[in-house]
Amino acid sequence: MAQVVGVYNVAHSPFCYTPPERWNEIRSTRQLREDVPIEDLPTAQAKSGRIQDAFGKLKANLTEKKPDVIVIFGDDQLECFDFNNYPSVAVYVGEEFEGHLATPRSSAGAARTTAPAAPATGNETPMGRGYAAMPKAKVTAHADLAVGILTGLMQRKFDPAFCMDMPKPDRGIGHAFMRPFESITDHETPVIPILLNCYYSPQITAERCYELGKAVRDIIEEFPGDLKVAVIGSGGLWHTPGAKDAWLNEDFDQGTLKYMAAGDIRAMAEHFDKYSIPDGDASQAIGPKGRGSTGMPGFGGPQGGTRETCNWIAAAAVADGSTATVVDYVPVYSSPVGAAFAYWDKP
Repeated sequence: MAQVVGVYNVAHSPFCYTPPERWNEIRSTRQLREDVPIEDLPTAQAKSGRIQDAFGKLKANLTEKKPDVIVIFGDDQLECFDFNNYPSVAVYVGEEFEGHLATPRSSAGAARTTAPAAPATGNETPMGRGYAAMPKAKVTAHADLAVGILTGLMQRKFDPAFCMDMPKPDRGIGHAFMRPFESITDHETPVIPILLNCYYSPQITAERCYELGKAVRDIIEEFPGDLKVAVIGSGGLWHTPGAKDAWLNEDFDQGTLKYMAAGDIRAMAEHFDKYSIPDGDASQAIGPKGRGSTGMPGFGGPQGGTRETCNWIAAAAVADGSTATVVDYVPVYSSPVGAAFAYWDKP
């Protein structure tokens, strides 16, 4: 039967791919809370170096495991789906897919390419300008195991959607999948995307992501053959990019990492779902119905980008009960985002 050989949680913030010399330029376009610290250039450079070192450590560990296929839990931010039909969970069951790589920006909001740079807007490419100019890559998938995961979830009382091709071929799959692919894989191992609705209320809960990850582990271990499977959770941790009065709740992130490191993933999920948004925290507000907001109420826990932590919880649940190694936690105040990196050697 197939086996899980490694589990990895990895940040994918645009600041991980943006030269530190540009961090404060981007910060200046945002409405951060007044008490968010300002990083001088040496500090930003040191933090950027730590992020690259963390990518390197995860990649080295993943390379050592030599997986035959990689499953990635990631969120979709209107890259594949839209509000005409937005599933809570979807499994990609096609043979291959495409997506845009992360290219360091030469100015805020613009990809560093040979094309003319877009004006500085502070938008986080690929969501902002410059998306189409970013290079694309084709990724091999693994339809057999993907179908096994899809049907196995249905047999376990989940109701996932599926994609046999990219819903928006011109755009391809989202950055939550392409950035880990680019940063910590060998670019050759097949990838199975599991797309979660983390951003748009009402989103999937952390508890359900915990149950999802546990189910995926069982399905993998029942899959015929001797496949070696790695699992990645993409994104997080705390961040509300572009929100009014954005700030970084490092205490909340440290609680998340504490439960994860101890292998208590149910507690990690409860920590998330039980978080109560303080009165007056504008950074957590759900906006009116529009292009980037449903206007519908969300469930308990933080809102905005912080809900990408649920990708981490789903992946961590695959290794539930095993202790994790936290490689680093880098507070990037210019975003602000808690960029974190972790792995399980013996999931």
